[in-house]
Parts: sequence; C-alpha cells; structure tokens
Amino acid sequence: MLGSLNLFELLGGFALSLAIGILGYRRGALSGSGIVGALVTGTLIFGLGGWEWGALLILFFVSSSALSFYRAREKQSLAEKFAKGHRRDLAQALANGGLAALLAVLSRVGGMEGGLWFFACAGAMAAVNADTWATELGVLSPRPPRLITTGRTVEVGTSGGVTTLGTAASLGGALIIGLSGGLSLLALGRGWASGIVLLLAATAGGLAGSAFDSLLGATTQAIYWCDTCDKETERRVHRCGTQTRLVRGWRWLGNDLVNFIASAVGALVAAGAGWGLL
Repeated sequence: MLGSLNLFELLGGFALSLAIGILGYRRGALSGSGIVGALVTGTLIFGLGGWEWGALLILFFVSSSALSFYRAREKQSLAEKFAKGHRRDLAQALANGGLAALLAVLSRVGGMEGGLWFFACAGAMAAVNADTWATELGVLSPRPPRLITTGRTVEVGTSGGVTTLGTAASLGGALIIGLSGGLSLLALGRGWASGIVLLLAATAGGLAGSAFDSLLGATTQAIYWCDTCDKETERRVHRCGTQTRLVRGWRWLGNDLVNFIASAVGALVAAGAGWGLL
C-alpha cells in the first residue's frame, strides 16, 4: 500500500499538470494526447514525489520545448528524418516522464533508501533532458556529425550521430537538472554535501543516458528507408506517404522506447552514484 498518501497532494498535482498541459498545447509543444500524458506523469510526479520532483519535470518540459522552437526554420528540413515533430504526443510524454512517474510511485512503496528515489528521478530526467538538448542544438552544428560507434561522418539528423556541440549541449542539459535537484535538497535542509552529490550523480546519469541513447540509435533502433525520396528516416510511413522499409535495427525498438531506456540508464547511474558517495 502507498505510504502516507494524501489525496490533496494528488489533486494539487493534477491541477498543476492540467494547467501546464493546456499551456503546452496552446504553445504547440503538446498534442491532444500529449496533454493526457502530461496529466498522468505530472499528477504522479507532483502528487507522490513532491515539489522537488515536480520542479525537475517542469524544467525539462520548459527548456526542451523552448529549444525545439529555437531556430526552427533551420531544423525544418530534418523533420523527415525524425519519427515525430516537436508537438509531443502521449507516447513521447510517457517515454520522457514515465519512468520518473513510476519512481514516484515506488518511492511510496519503499524497498530502497528514501533519498535514492529522488536521485534516480533526477538521473532519469537528466538523461531525457540531455538527449533533447543534444538533438535540438547538435543538429545546428557547423560540422557534420560522426557515428558514435565508428566515427564515420554521417548526415545531420542521423540516429547515433554525435557532434562536439551536441555533446556540450548534452552536458548542459544534464547539469541544469542536477543543479535543480541539488538546490532542492539544500532548500529541504539536506545540506551541501547531499546537494553536491546529487548534482554530480544526476549529471553523470544524464550523460550516460544520452550516450546510451546515441549508441542504441546507431545499432539496434529501427531505421527505415524511403525509396521514393531516397532518404533514411525513423518513420514507418515517410512524410511523402510512402511505406518505408526497415534497413537496420529491431522493428519494435522505436525512438520512444529508446528514450525510455535511456532514462532508465540515467536513473540507475544516478542512484548508484548517490549510494556510493553518500
């Protein structure tokens, strides 16, 4: 049974998540189903985790949404490569925030030292934030990306391609989540040591998760080919309407699942680092 469950906390989380979801929809950052995803993840994260958990989710959503609109015209030509656009749907919302929501539930069940649940949440959110920042800014790099597995130069937007700018953006995305988590622990009176450890753990988790995302993108993620446009894409049906064919990877391993796995890697690394350093 969930310990010390407060209905008002859940209702408060629902109300705040609904407001954020509607705002995201009006701003073009969420689709209709994306609002549902925001409600599910936000209610659980805010209602069960608390404001410090919720702050990580808000920071991810605001920063990643802002970057998706940054120099959007220059990124428009890459839309055919990516599985989805900048309006996040239900699957994307669950891929990015679903693990943090699950961790919020598990934190009320127990089974691990209380503080480590927050470390895991911070690592998960740092991973998805790092990956989003790396994608949104990395595609603007003046130098072509290189495949993370071989170092071979590839087209901009290719899954598994990395750049120096993208790597720096990944670090920034992980660091800002770690900083938010560390400051939250200070505000809660946990002390400087705990705050600094969380900052380091979440940043490490974010970088590890983002790198693993790229590794999966270069190896096992499903990548398709459009014979009409002669273009590689993550879409099963290309934007031109052509049914694409699988050229590499596992058909069941799409971008959303890759993002969820990356968040799990971030959570494990951050929780492990927290356990080892605290």
